[in-house]
Amino acid sequence: MPNTPLISIRGLKKIFTTLTGEKIEALENIALDIYPGEFVSIVGPSGCGKTTLLKILAGLVQKDGGEIKVDKESFDPTREVGFVFQKPLLLDWRKVIDNVLLPIEILKINRASMFGRAQELLELVGLKGFEKAYPNELSGGMQQRVSIARALIHDPKLMLMDEPFGALDALTRERMNLELLRIWREAKKTVLFVTHGIAEAIFLSDRVAVLSARPSTVVTALDIHLSRPRTLNVRTSPEFGKLSMKVYDSLEMV
Repeated sequence: MPNTPLISIRGLKKIFTTLTGEKIEALENIALDIYPGEFVSIVGPSGCGKTTLLKILAGLVQKDGGEIKVDKESFDPTREVGFVFQKPLLLDWRKVIDNVLLPIEILKINRASMFGRAQELLELVGLKGFEKAYPNELSGGMQQRVSIARALIHDPKLMLMDEPFGALDALTRERMNLELLRIWREAKKTVLFVTHGIAEAIFLSDRVAVLSARPSTVVTALDIHLSRPRTLNVRTSPEFGKLSMKVYDSLEMV
């Protein structure tokens, strides 16, 4: 692992104000380093601010304290962050290839110059031949593959994934876990992945960060020393079970 983090978070704080004026502290003193090429998962109780943390990194929500340092002085989230949401959020009236190219249009990059890359990404996510299909002609898992290709189209440094497989059935979710590891390996991206699934977090990750209940802090960041590439069989190993118990123990502390 490189010695210099891609992103270093220190003392991060976020407070929301309700319509009645009540102050709700979502994040308090978040500290986390994310290294280039690393796959880090975040787990924690519902409502603890996992999604809020991703949105701050993506520039969609403003922080109320702390600092976020990156590996260079200029870091533009609109160009250097790819976001995969809980739902695919595809535009129904646009074909698959046009959905993938949407960020290119928003960033005002020449569409024709990126058409070949869009085709390559669809092949990477296993959707070659579906370029002209519409979202309603795809399964849920296939739609989420399109959203992954869309998040990669502008070659971001950091991929943020907010429980992208939560709405899928168990078998499809396991297949998507395997596909995501393949895509991550081939695309060579840094990933910050939010999930409620402890087994999913351990299976995918180099490290698992456990957040406390609101206001959230990082309880622990557990290194996952499981060999790669991984198959689903690793979930039956004694080491996997020990890692799972460590995460459960950390969650019981919060």
